[in-house]
Amino acid sequence: MAMAGIRSVIAGLKRNGYKATPQRLAILRVICDSDEHLTPLVLYNKVRKERPDIGLVTVYRTLEILTKLGLVCEIHFGNHRSYLLRRPAEHHHHLICADCGAVVYFTDCDLSELEERLSRKTGFTIDSHLLEFSGHCRSCQKKAK
Repeated sequence: MAMAGIRSVIAGLKRNGYKATPQRLAILRVICDSDEHLTPLVLYNKVRKERPDIGLVTVYRTLEILTKLGLVCEIHFGNHRSYLLRRPAEHHHHLICADCGAVVYFTDCDLSELEERLSRKTGFTIDSHLLEFSGHCRSCQKKAK
């Protein structure tokens, strides 16, 4: 994410009543500069290189805010471990390899009929949805043979 992208995230934080603290900015920089999936602990260790005074609780709280605002994705993998990703601009979902943790985005998820049926049946007003499939990527399937 370029500097303009970080500025837009900062503006989004402020619009929603959150301050752009030095700790939050350091967390954002690490997320934006990373091409890998980050667990909260890996993120914490990377941010500590820039801000040795940061606490793990601050990282978790900031991730909670960024997830709530739709700026990062939280992906559940295996033993309740979460991987955080920069959120692509378009609505998307995930295919997750149960062996290596590879994540593939997909956008083709026309669930409108299911949402309407569930809404009618339950009385819920559905605002959003999250869809994750887990399985085995091609590479891991080849290794298993």
